[in-house]
Amino acid sequence: MKNTDSAKGNQVSEGASSTPGAVDTTEKGTGAAAEPQIVPEVVVGHGDERESEPYTPGEIVEPKANWPVFLLSALGIAIIVAWATIAPDNAYDTLGSTTGWIANNLGWFYILTATICVVFVLGVALSRAGAIRLGPDHARPEYRLFSWSAMLFAAGIGVDLMFFAVAEPVTQYYAPPVGAGETREAAENAVVYALFHYGVTGWAMYALMGMAFGYYAYRLNMPLAIRSALYPLIGKRIHGPVGNAVDIAAMLGTVFGIATSLGIGVVQLNYGLKLLFGWEEGPTVQIALVTAAVGVATLSAVSGVDKGIKRLSEFNVILAITLAVYIVVSGQTAFLFDALIMNIGDYVTQLPSMSMDTYAFSETPEETKEWLGAWTLFFWAWWVAWAPFVGLFLARISRGRTLRQFVFGVLTVPFLFILGWMSFFGNTALSRVIGGDSAFGEAAVAEPQRGFYDLLASSPGATFLVGLSTMVGLLLYITSADSGALVMSNFTSKVTDSRQDGPVWSRIFWAVLVGVLTIVLLQINGVETVQNATVVMGLPFAIVMYFIMLGLIRSLKLETIHNEARSVSIHAAMSGRSSGEKEKGAWLRRLSRASTWPGAKDAQKFMSETARPALQDVAEQFNSRGLNATLVSAKVPGIDVKQLDLTVTFDEEQSFRYQIYPVELPVPTFTRSTSDGSVYYRLEVFDLMGSMGFDVYGYTQEQIKDNIMDLYERHLEFIHIQRNLPGTSDHSDGAEPVRAWTDDPGLAVDTDEK
Repeated sequence: MKNTDSAKGNQVSEGASSTPGAVDTTEKGTGAAAEPQIVPEVVVGHGDERESEPYTPGEIVEPKANWPVFLLSALGIAIIVAWATIAPDNAYDTLGSTTGWIANNLGWFYILTATICVVFVLGVALSRAGAIRLGPDHARPEYRLFSWSAMLFAAGIGVDLMFFAVAEPVTQYYAPPVGAGETREAAENAVVYALFHYGVTGWAMYALMGMAFGYYAYRLNMPLAIRSALYPLIGKRIHGPVGNAVDIAAMLGTVFGIATSLGIGVVQLNYGLKLLFGWEEGPTVQIALVTAAVGVATLSAVSGVDKGIKRLSEFNVILAITLAVYIVVSGQTAFLFDALIMNIGDYVTQLPSMSMDTYAFSETPEETKEWLGAWTLFFWAWWVAWAPFVGLFLARISRGRTLRQFVFGVLTVPFLFILGWMSFFGNTALSRVIGGDSAFGEAAVAEPQRGFYDLLASSPGATFLVGLSTMVGLLLYITSADSGALVMSNFTSKVTDSRQDGPVWSRIFWAVLVGVLTIVLLQINGVETVQNATVVMGLPFAIVMYFIMLGLIRSLKLETIHNEARSVSIHAAMSGRSSGEKEKGAWLRRLSRASTWPGAKDAQKFMSETARPALQDVAEQFNSRGLNATLVSAKVPGIDVKQLDLTVTFDEEQSFRYQIYPVELPVPTFTRSTSDGSVYYRLEVFDLMGSMGFDVYGYTQEQIKDNIMDLYERHLEFIHIQRNLPGTSDHSDGAEPVRAWTDDPGLAVDTDEK
């Protein structure tokens, strides 16, 4: 945004990078232009090693590998690959028997975990903690509601939806878990089972992980890593073997979750290519498809075509919707909408009982346990395995939203698409089976990859539909492989900045290894083997999810106490009554402040002549009483007004912070600025959680000092109150606080959302 204030061109000439508070634009070691680095000036206190570093991150440096996590994860997967290659029959039998044991003995655990995730995320959303943002308090969503919904929408689409949209309803019609098959009751419940397995239960797991990633990374400024969520429970031990074990559990689950999706996608696409080009189903085509996915992931990593792939993914959403609409319009439209409404009602009414149904009193326990392992337990394990992957994506696109908005958006928007997709395709298939086409139904059960394509083959424009669905599936398959490689690289790297991604070589390595794993497992009785492997490998991370929930409970409870403590002081500060202005004419001075729109010169003059002396005096008084206070002054990127940052540290307790930060805003149309420019500056008070929402421009030194003390006293009260809680009041692992709030669109003039 162009700043028309006449002071703009006079501020940057403060000196070279050696001058305190100046801008250093030279990237050391390369000589290339980097993001301007703000070198702070320590006004009071000795500071620490971080106070001497630039306030802006400059160039994003590629992180290093976390070798214990990387090597142990790779070794574990390599052992499984070697085992399945050397002794495929033994691998198949072992995975099958282990899955059976889990279904018989630990099925209740998966079912309970899935239900608790739903209750937990809804509880957070409906509680006072639901108002907490994934980011600082002043942050606002980066994406408009429509764009955000579209991305959530895209997250709900996978090639497996094509695989199961026909295969599961038909299978549930022929062989439901309870009752007789091929009955009216079986037909009514067939799609409901599919909706249950793809419904809000699974998305609650994604919401949990997205909440954990987003809260600790964007709210507490910690690394975008799973172990960050465990800091409230185990403290510094997250950097040792315990943290590594958590990351390894997440990696193994993610690897097999992605391998399952790729395996299903390969089998599905192989059949589609057979219909289009006559290519035989078998290892040759399947290996070629896996190789193509690995190749695209490698190309994306080395050439930076990620944005193009993302655009392709967004376009794919349109194609998928087009396919679903065509099926409705060209088919039994009235019947499909009747069935959709019925499915919605049945799903809503049956969800509570289905969520906790372990079929303990089944009349056919062996068959029911087999069904449970093949369907519900597999899907819950699959959701668990994908939760870190999708949760990371959801967190990245949801910065600035409240936890309440995030949870309800994640639980509803993707499911709306899934609801329509499953109902339209599933009921079309059921209508065909009930109408007498038993050959179609039996083929869909015996070879699930055929069901979707055989259904399209009987529709008008069959060749076009088969080609379109194959292209949709291929694009979904490739983008899943590419995104999966990126996430796995992040999980096995020491990522310290939420803008960072893992090394390129690591991304390529994981793409290749998962590709090899997928090929090997597919040769052992196809999709069934990768499904069994997912049930087994998802179990460790299901346990980790409980610790993540406990960590979030502690952190959100602590922050709720903190917000209540500081809100008392903010009320007085909003009106500028910190010094108790009671004398005659005080209201006129308040009116003057409320009707002043300072430009850069006036704002900087206030910071230099009023705010800085006030903060300096307070900081010196803190230090004279044995406290550890530091006052720092530094430029703000792109703004001609310096910030002031007062910090008081308390060993392991949460630091007290009082930062006066210039916020550039457009001058309201109903008034005039004190300068000739189109913008003015609010000198807002920030703490560790972002803007507190009030402007101190026009305050006297005494008012600023009183305001600091009001907030400081409330901070001490917060530390006192939280002593009844386990651990310390600092859940950020001592993370460096945000100094320049450049990542938050709520502070910029040009806030057009993407």
